[in-house]
Amino acid sequence: MFREETIAAVATAYGEGGIGIVRISGCEARSILSKVFIPAKSRHLQNRKLTYGTVKDPDSGEMIDEAMAVFFPSPNTYTREDVAEINCHGSVVALRKTLDLVLRQGAALAEPGEFTKRAFLNGRIDLAQAEAVIDLVKAKAARSFDSAVLQLEGKLSQKVREIRERLLSLLVHIAVNLDYPDEDIEEVTFAQLTEGISQISDMIENLLITADTGRIVKEGLKVVIAGSPNVGKSSLLNALLKESRAIVTEIPGTTRDIIEEGVSIRGIPVRIFDTAGIRSTEDAIERIGIEKSREAFSRADLILLMVDGSEGLSCEDLSLLADAGGRQALVLINKTDIDKKIYEKQIHEILPNCDTIDTSVIDDVGINEIEEKIVAMVYGGKVSQSESLLVTNARHKDLLLRASSALGDARRMAEAKAALDFIEVDVRAGFEFLGEIVGETASDDIINEVFSNFCLGK
Repeated sequence: MFREETIAAVATAYGEGGIGIVRISGCEARSILSKVFIPAKSRHLQNRKLTYGTVKDPDSGEMIDEAMAVFFPSPNTYTREDVAEINCHGSVVALRKTLDLVLRQGAALAEPGEFTKRAFLNGRIDLAQAEAVIDLVKAKAARSFDSAVLQLEGKLSQKVREIRERLLSLLVHIAVNLDYPDEDIEEVTFAQLTEGISQISDMIENLLITADTGRIVKEGLKVVIAGSPNVGKSSLLNALLKESRAIVTEIPGTTRDIIEEGVSIRGIPVRIFDTAGIRSTEDAIERIGIEKSREAFSRADLILLMVDGSEGLSCEDLSLLADAGGRQALVLINKTDIDKKIYEKQIHEILPNCDTIDTSVIDDVGINEIEEKIVAMVYGGKVSQSESLLVTNARHKDLLLRASSALGDARRMAEAKAALDFIEVDVRAGFEFLGEIVGETASDDIINEVFSNFCLGK
């Protein structure tokens, strides 16, 4: 599970850029750096100080690049090992040549996520914090970034450890009563067990309440814009993106395929799908686009269903409204600047619980209200927008659900005054599931799976 060799990788994205970094970690980091990097004015690198010089092949004397280099001695480094970094020009050629040179001096190419894995194995961070690193790298909006920062700081880990400490206290009381029944000790009662387990279950439930919002904050809210042809769907996409992304014409059927775009709406990552107008058509290509629209419709977190307010409800509108039943939908009555002929009462007769907004997309009317509804839908009334902690990781949610289930079984057995041995098994299972979140009880296979999702160099 842990490789002893010194590892190296490019720590920045490949492509054109001003700077690219080759990172080295391990006991040979300083030795390897001294072989390939020649300081311009001095013979020795000072710890933790960037030094200007050149990267040279020690065998041929060929100059590879001008660079800045720095050495960080352990244990106060990212991996808690000796770490060296070479800051080259950010071209693919310079980075590849520098990395190849470092590898030829004895370093091994790092596996995906191996630097962060070493930070975990060396005790600098726990598994939940390690997972936050990749969330930071992949964050598409301010709220997802902020949530990852809180997890990296250890907020979730602190809460999980607090719950585990309370479970451990229960396990100790149960064990003492099982192992020393004749000693003069305080006897744990079933009422105490039931109350203690219930309180801990409530703490887990408070975390689980945030999981749906956390998923959206991390992965993005899937929003599908649906409606009849020429109702204003592409104009709405452009208004939400605040740029002209989709072609807008008065010709019905202009959008033939699904257009997907990402945008941050008030700090929330949103994936918007502009679909082909749904109608009866003999055009084979348009029919394919309409079929894709219906598929996207069924997978959406939120449907922005547009109807033409200057016309009456068409057969296609009525069919779409019926299809949206039971789904999270927001009906937009568009083109109300012309002559409104559709009213909220007509919509609510078909979708009693949906919200409606009058819009005139070309005049930017109703866009703020749409954004407000999206934000309200994400937080759902259960999680405040200032909530300091969200469960954003599917693995964490699954383990919290397993722990909650195990403790539910334990509570029911305590209420039934079952044998303490049986209760102890379920309480311990909950304790172990929570330990997997922070890595204290996670198997090697789980740990390797977590880090396999990382990018090279991190």
